[in-house]
Amino acid sequence: MVVNEVFYSLQGEGRLAGVPSVFVRLAGCPLRCRWCDTRYAWSPTAGTAYTPEQLRRAVAEYPTAHIVITGGEPLLAPDFKPFLRSFAHRRMHITIETAGLHFEPGLPCNLMSISPKLANSTPIDPDQAAEHEARRLNTDALQHLIEAYEYQLKFVVEEPADLGEIASVVGRLKGVDPGRIWLMPQADDAASLHERACWLADYCKQTGFALSPRLHVWLWNARRGK
Repeated sequence: MVVNEVFYSLQGEGRLAGVPSVFVRLAGCPLRCRWCDTRYAWSPTAGTAYTPEQLRRAVAEYPTAHIVITGGEPLLAPDFKPFLRSFAHRRMHITIETAGLHFEPGLPCNLMSISPKLANSTPIDPDQAAEHEARRLNTDALQHLIEAYEYQLKFVVEEPADLGEIASVVGRLKGVDPGRIWLMPQADDAASLHERACWLADYCKQTGFALSPRLHVWLWNARRGK
């Protein structure tokens, strides 16, 4: 498995925000989100090949059982399922961060953290935009993921206009628990994060959705490896 980086930090988002966790970032993503802060992991060769045992030793160096598999896009990584099964053991709490582009059954996963990409993610470059738009939202895969796994849905919000699109996406899915929906202000610095969080908080109070912190932005201005 090509691993872009392994680092120890606090989970910054969603219901496990604040929990010390080891982040395993896999290489490769077909999307080109305009505000992506991990472009260095887009290429499927942007990293180092690890065996399951090498990865197990790497994460064992840190005093936590919480592991976050992120990317890139983990669910599209070649041979992800057998690799994860070989790497995982029962003492690990595994969160998989995914855009929900693909459904993979039978993964050892305690929390499927799904971040469907809205139109605010579309890149400006026309060629990149066309491919991105064709792939960014797979409703069938999203439905299967929320039915098969313990899940949370996280949406990146940039402007109030994004809220209607979120309602549309959620409305196309069956059986979504509003208490598992987290809204995250799009920001790469603490000042922008606070500004957007203030008006987004009122919407969360109206809908029952949760306002997600983004601790890596608040604490470290989205610095790599934090």
